[in-house]
Amino acid sequence: MRKIKIVIGVIGADVHAVGNRILEHAFTSAGFDVTNLGVMVSQEEFIAAAVETDADAILVSSLYGHGELDVRGLKDKCDEAGLEGVLLYIGGNIVVGKQPFVEVEKRFKKMGFDRVFGPGTSPEAGIYFLKKDLGTLTEAEREAGREIEQSNEHVEADYAGSSTD
Repeated sequence: MRKIKIVIGVIGADVHAVGNRILEHAFTSAGFDVTNLGVMVSQEEFIAAAVETDADAILVSSLYGHGELDVRGLKDKCDEAGLEGVLLYIGGNIVVGKQPFVEVEKRFKKMGFDRVFGPGTSPEAGIYFLKKDLGTLTEAEREAGREIEQSNEHVEADYAGSSTD
C-alpha cells in the first residue's frame, strides 16, 4: 500500500517553526510521507511541491494571525495546477483577534479548505481527520476517533478565546 503523501509548511511571513516540526514528526511517525517546506512558504511553493510529490493533501499552518490573507486564492491556484482532488487543510492561529470558530471555519471552507483547525488542536486530530477524509481509517482508528472528534469540538469552542493581541 502506498504511503499517504502530504506537503506541510508555514505560509506567508510567519516564522513559527516549532509547531511545524512537531507536525512533521507526528505525521512521519504515523506512516505518512511528509514533505516539509519549512517557514515563510508561498502559495506557489506549496503548489509546486504538491505537484512534484503527487501529494494527497496540503497542510498549511499559520500562527501569526494573518493566515486568512495569506491563503486567499490558494484553492483556485491548486485547481489551475491540476490539484483538484488534493485535500486542503489549514490550522493554527489563522485570524487576528477573538472570533467565533464557527465563523472562521465558514470563511475558510468558502475559500476551499476541506478542514480548518484552531490553535491547540493536537497532531493526532489532524492525523485522524486526514485518514478519515482519505478513507484509510482502520476499525481501531474509527473507535479511537470518537474521542478525538469530541476533544476537537472543545478546542474549536475555545478558539474564540484565543488572540494574537
